[in-house]
Parts: sequence; structure tokens; C-alpha cells
Amino acid sequence: MGDVVNFRQARKGLARRAAEQKAGENRARFGRTKAEKQRDAAAQERLRKELDGAKREN
Repeated sequence: MGDVVNFRQARKGLARRAAEQKAGENRARFGRTKAEKQRDAAAQERLRKELDGAKREN
């Protein structure tokens, strides 16, 4: 005789594993490190300052 399986728990466990796998894929695809975010923010700030400095007064 085999082990007793609770189908509700098995179904929820399967859904959890699928969700964790998808979350891992999304983290790899869309996630950025803190250093990358800071580098991009610094580049945006530098660009903004450069454009503000090039404005002409009327």
C-alpha cells in the first residue's frame, strides 16, 4: 500500500513551486543591483545638470 496523499496540499505545493520558479526568472530578467540603480541615477542627475547649465536666459 502506498503513502496517503492529501490532494489539496499537493496542489498548493505545486502552485507554490511554480510561483517561486516564476519569481526567480523575473528577478533574473528584471532585477537590478543597488549599484546599477545608483549609477543610472547619477547619470540622469549629471545629464540634468548639463542641460540646465546650457539653458539661455531671455
